[in-house]
Amino acid sequence: MSDVTQVLSRIESGDPSAAEQLLPLVYDELRKLAAAKLVHEKPGQTLQATALVHEAYLRLLGPAGVEQPWNSRGHFFAAAAEAMRRILVEQARRKHRARHGGGRQRVDLDSQLQLPGEADDELLALDEALQRLAAEEPEAAEVVKLRYFAGLTIEETALALCTSVRTVNRHWAYARAWLFHQLK
Repeated sequence: MSDVTQVLSRIESGDPSAAEQLLPLVYDELRKLAAAKLVHEKPGQTLQATALVHEAYLRLLGPAGVEQPWNSRGHFFAAAAEAMRRILVEQARRKHRARHGGGRQRVDLDSQLQLPGEADDELLALDEALQRLAAEEPEAAEVVKLRYFAGLTIEETALALCTSVRTVNRHWAYARAWLFHQLK
């Protein structure tokens, strides 16, 4: 009998410490299973394999004190695959609801803000918008200048501005959305 099957038997018999021992034993296999499930999802999926594994694991163990009859290792992983499928279906349904942006299409703002080679008018419009942004949010405007015109990465921009990567990411996201709205 494998370690996983033994731990599953202990969980079934009510051993409270067995659940803690199960996750390290099955984590890598559950991650592979989750990654395989996510490969078939559309691009732009916001659920990561780790989050999917953790959510499925919590569902598999169920509430404390509720007995889960696992016959074998295969039964456990079949149940895990089914739990992951249900989580993905629930998330897809949630995304289609109007309050979660259902019916809207994602737009890649980086590709929308590409600087065309011969469009001087667009460059002038971008410069004017950048000046307005600098008046409202000077830090965000600096991030745009370094990222867009100097070609620095997020990390290089954070070093140049003596700030955190997280702050640069926040300013960059805000500035892209703001400029996209202004240039449209």
